Formats: sequence, C-alpha cells, structure tokens
Amino acid sequence: MPTDLHTTDRLSTFELDLEHIMSENCHRGITALTVDIPNANKTRQTGVRTRSPPRWRSSEFLFYYLVVAVVVPFMVWVPITLSSPTHVNYPFFRNRLSPGWLFGREVDNSDVQYRAFRNNIPALSFLALIYVGLKSIYTRCAIRSTSVIPTDKTYLVPFTISFAILYLIGLHGSSIIKIFVILTTNYYIGKGFQGSRAGPFVTWIFNFLVLFSNERNAGYRFSSLHPSLAVLDVFKGLYPRWHINFNITMLRLVSFNMDYYWACTLPHPPEPGSTLTEKERTDSVHPLEYYTYANYIAYVLFPPLYIAGPILTFNNFIWQLRRPVDLPIGVVLGYLTRFLVSLLTMEFILHYMYVVAIKDAKAWPGDTPFELSMIGFWNLIVVWLKLLLPWRFFRLWSLASGIDPPENMVRCMANNYSTSGFWRSWHRSYNLWIVRYIYIPLGGTKNVALTTALIFSFVALWHDLSFHLLAWGWLVSLFIFPELLATYLLPQSKYGRYPWYRHVCAIGGVFNVLMMITANLVGFVIGTQGILYMVNEIAGSFQGFRFLIGACCCLFVAIQLMFEYREEEMRRGIFRRC
Repeated sequence: MPTDLHTTDRLSTFELDLEHIMSENCHRGITALTVDIPNANKTRQTGVRTRSPPRWRSSEFLFYYLVVAVVVPFMVWVPITLSSPTHVNYPFFRNRLSPGWLFGREVDNSDVQYRAFRNNIPALSFLALIYVGLKSIYTRCAIRSTSVIPTDKTYLVPFTISFAILYLIGLHGSSIIKIFVILTTNYYIGKGFQGSRAGPFVTWIFNFLVLFSNERNAGYRFSSLHPSLAVLDVFKGLYPRWHINFNITMLRLVSFNMDYYWACTLPHPPEPGSTLTEKERTDSVHPLEYYTYANYIAYVLFPPLYIAGPILTFNNFIWQLRRPVDLPIGVVLGYLTRFLVSLLTMEFILHYMYVVAIKDAKAWPGDTPFELSMIGFWNLIVVWLKLLLPWRFFRLWSLASGIDPPENMVRCMANNYSTSGFWRSWHRSYNLWIVRYIYIPLGGTKNVALTTALIFSFVALWHDLSFHLLAWGWLVSLFIFPELLATYLLPQSKYGRYPWYRHVCAIGGVFNVLMMITANLVGFVIGTQGILYMVNEIAGSFQGFRFLIGACCCLFVAIQLMFEYREEEMRRGIFRRC
C-alpha cells in the first residue's frame, strides 16, 4: 500500500537538499554561499542591493525567446518520437508498458518505486479522509467534554498515538513490536543522558547501528531470535518491509534526542509570542515537561508524515500543537489543486514519453546524441516528479490535519543553475534537518570542504548502502567546490556592477548544470556504466561534439532567463535562497 520507500526517501536527492553548503549566516536567513542573481548590483557607498531595470523586452531577451520557441518543442517532440510504436527500438521496451487511460495510449508504469505510490493513490486517499474525519469527530468530543475551550491542540496526542498504532499494525503487522523497541530505546538514551555531551554521540551511534542492522538483516525475523516466536512472523501486514522507510523515522529519532539535549543545555528564553515562523518553531525550545514519551511517539509516528515525510523537527511539531497554525480551507484546497496538476503532468509524461522503459531496457542503439540526452533529461524529470508527488500528497494530508510541514520541492528541477541552490530547493525538509543536526554542529563554514564531503557521504549511505550512490555523493561534493571557488574569486559585491559579470556567471552556470545532470544520472538513473556509455556516445564523435556545443549555448540562454526570473522575484519582494 505505501510507497516502496526506496521511493521517496531512500531515493531522494535527488533526495537531498543540502543547505550545508550555505554559510551559517544563510542558515539564519541572511546570505548564501553562491553566485546568485548576478545582475543585482550593490552600491559601494551604502552596500544596499539595487535592482537593475527589467530586461524582458530588450533585444537580447527577444533573441532568447526565439531560441526557447525553437528548442523546447524539439525537447518535447524527441522523447514522444522515441516512444512511438513505429520506432525501430520499440520492440525492445514494449513489454515494459501497461494499458493506459489517456487517449488510448499505453502507460510507462515500469518504475517500481513510483508504481507503488501511483497504484495506491485511491487507498491512501481513503485512509487520509478517514484520519481527517475521525480527528474532526475526536476534536468535537474533546471540546464538548471540557468547560473551557482549549487554546492548544495537545489534546490530540492520544488520538494521534491510537490511530498511529492501528496504522502501523495494518502496515507492518507484528513488526510494530520491533519498531517500538527501537523507538523506546532511543527515547531512554535521550532522556537518560539529558544534558550530557555523551547524549548526542550515543544517539548517533545507536541510530547508525540500527540502520546498518536493518539493512543487513532485512528487518529481522522473530524466528531468528527464538523458534517459539515464529508465529509472529506470520502476521506481516500490508507492507512487511518496514525497515525500508525507517530511514525517515531515524531522522525523527535524532531530532527528538538532539532537541531535548539542547533544551537541557541552552538557557530558556521567555516564551515567544503567539505567532511563530517556521524557523522560530524549529529553534525555540520547550519547557522540559513537553519532552514526554507520549509527545515523542505522537511526533515520530504522526500518520500523515510517517511514510515519506516531509521531515518535521520535534520542536516544530510540538509548537504547532501548542500554538496551532492558521490553515484556512482555501489554502488546503489550493494545495490540493497544485497536487492534482502535478499528478496530471506526470500522467501525460508516462503516457507519451516511455523514457523510463527505454532507459531500463537500454533501448537506445542508433540514437543520436540529442536523442540520448533527451532520454537522460526526461528521466530526471520523471525522478523529480515521482518524488514531488508523494511528498505533496503526504504534506496535503498533514495540512488537512492542521500540521504545516516544510515544502520539499520549492523550484522545478529545470529552473536551477546553481549547484548549492539546487540542493537547497530539493528535498528542503531534509536539507533543513542536515543543517540543524549535522552542518552547524560540525562547524559550518569553518570546515566547509570537509563538512561538505562528510555530509554528502552520509546522505548517500543514508539513502542506500550502495557504491553508485556513494559515487554520487562524492561527485556532488566535487562539483560543489568550483562554485564555492568562483564565489570566492568573483564575488558579486565586487564585480556585479560590470556588464560582463552576468555573462561570466551564466557560463559558470552551464558547467554547473552539466555537472548536476551527470551526478544525478549516476546516482538515480543509469549508474556509472550508463553515464560512461552516454558520455562516449555524445563526446566521442564530431556529431556529438557539435551537439554538445549547441546544448551549452541553449543552456546559456536558459540560465540568462533564470537570472532575470530571480531578479523579477526580487523586484516583487520574493526572496528564495535558491
């Protein structure tokens, strides 16, 4: 029933959103370590950033529009042509297609991870409606049973725990016992060490050992402990592989213990006002009496976010119970509309572009460099959407339940030119978790090179204990350094006033995009062997070299449009650090 969460979270970097390459000031919302929006100048006298006049109607941008009008339709038409039953390679992947529902087309539902979510959308939707309906009934009963209308929602904790237990029994059967043993052990590690510096260390060691043991023992079997317990292995639930998405649960275990550690060691400021921002809810500690076992279980097993996230810190979760967030029905319905539009977009791609089947069957003999590049590009788009959709679904469920978690995807995959900005806008909740619990404690920008390499290695292994993901982590670490170096050598504050600066940044952005595509194709699409084949086919001939030059020119145009788009956001008062 749930996604095979090698789906959303083991696979995410593509699941990764790493804000760790930001400076600590950026974490506080001040600035970012990236050459971002190069056409925004600073005056030397005041140091205040000024906005350049819009370029949308300039002759330069009219040329860019012409390039887009010619190139983008080809980018759409090529994968549709490669997916045609009349194409010479069609017989190699036709067995991977299934009957579809759009205009008589077959559908490429061959991706195991997305298929697990797509096929169970009706069941998950019904479950979400049941949860929201029962919560509404419980709330009415709880309010009627008291003479004073509560100003918080902590009364929902018993309901959340009760539903979560039934939910886990249905999902994992008797394996709920294993889950509660791990959860309880972690809780007493955090509470036992309290403010001791050994607490975080033991917490990390314990959770790493749990992840490794889960992977090695495939979730364990009761019979391996004692033959008399074999009867417990019979009741497996709808989703026996509970250990697959325990990686997400592990993040919540660390969050509780670390937040409790800081609550024990940091001075307690006065209670904040009634309205808190997302950052304030994350950073503001609670009185120690709120770090209870019941609150801990309600947080870790909160049904809407249990399977795939988005990831919410313990402090943020409890603040939203203590100081409920105002979520008008219009906001929830608007988010539902966004989810449905994204879902229909994915359905159109799967019905008309069989790029996943082509990639899995390696059905690309004889394809031109441009066609090979489009197979890779649209596979990355599918990966982006197959992560976006589960995350938006579960966030929608959470919003309907009164809890507002971070949005994971804040930009389209194709609207990125900065390596660091890309990671900050991809799997943002994981990004924020990395910054809070790893990047800042390791020293932040004081050890940026070492910290970046360690974090990406952790993220790769957290997703899966495999070489190609570890290779992906190292590649990403390596590819971030040129941007950091360019930021240091060509700071916007010093050179941003020169006309050439924007174009030099765009050239750098082209290399960033090519490196990001390469790293993510290795990590989440075709692996190291596949990327070597593509590179050899694209760069190993004059035709391929000519295509590569043309592709770089098109990327240059796209990045200039992205620069202006970011600048337009600034003009409208919208500030995104990515």
